[in-house]
Amino acid sequence: MDIEPVDVAPEQRFRRAILGQRWENLTFLHWAVAPELVAPLLPVGTRPDTLDGVSYVGLIGFRMVGLGLGRGPGVPYLGTFYETNVRLYSIDHTGRRAVVFRSLDASRLVPVLVARATLRLPYLWSRMRLERDGDRYTYRCRRRWPGPAGTTSRMVVRVGEPIAEPTALEHFVTARWGLHTRAYGRTLHLPNWHPRWPLHRAELRHLDDELVAAAGLPPPAGPPASVLFSPGVPVRFGPPVRLPESG
Repeated sequence: MDIEPVDVAPEQRFRRAILGQRWENLTFLHWAVAPELVAPLLPVGTRPDTLDGVSYVGLIGFRMVGLGLGRGPGVPYLGTFYETNVRLYSIDHTGRRAVVFRSLDASRLVPVLVARATLRLPYLWSRMRLERDGDRYTYRCRRRWPGPAGTTSRMVVRVGEPIAEPTALEHFVTARWGLHTRAYGRTLHLPNWHPRWPLHRAELRHLDDELVAAAGLPPPAGPPASVLFSPGVPVRFGPPVRLPESG
């Protein structure tokens, strides 16, 4: 099996975009995790992706802007919302690297319902806010439905200088060009594309999080292995591809 490289700026690999959106004001927090711990949480046909024998769990907060179909305009009101997701890193038996979402909290109910029904993505409806005070960003989340209701997260970061050349780990956790999900008895790969990330290093000033544990993972212990910020990128998603059940 040829494993695709960690490519920070690949060409778009799909002809037709089914979704367009923009991700803004993203904070990426990552902790190391043993591959054998997360392997049972991944879809059939995938396994943990690793860097130097270690995998990672990510907690990512941001603002979704202008979600819409294809290359058309974003859906008014419903297409812009806040999101915080918990994700793992996967590789399938065709060699494609991707992410696997354990939870995606979002502040608009309709996108939550659509994503759950179509791709069986674990979206959850939450009350959320993103506040900025100079170079300081505060992300707040309190889950509404389907639960566990009342699960909360609050993270505060201070954004630092731009990164001229990211490390291998910083590339590994951000240069991802698809997601794996299990939907209606099939494992799917949903490709995406965006320009190369403009990344900044950041300092975690406060974290009080219950989302990681609610996603079936050990709660964060100790400081993250990586803290990053990005002002954002425009994103396109291509049609989902069914992953054969065996390699």
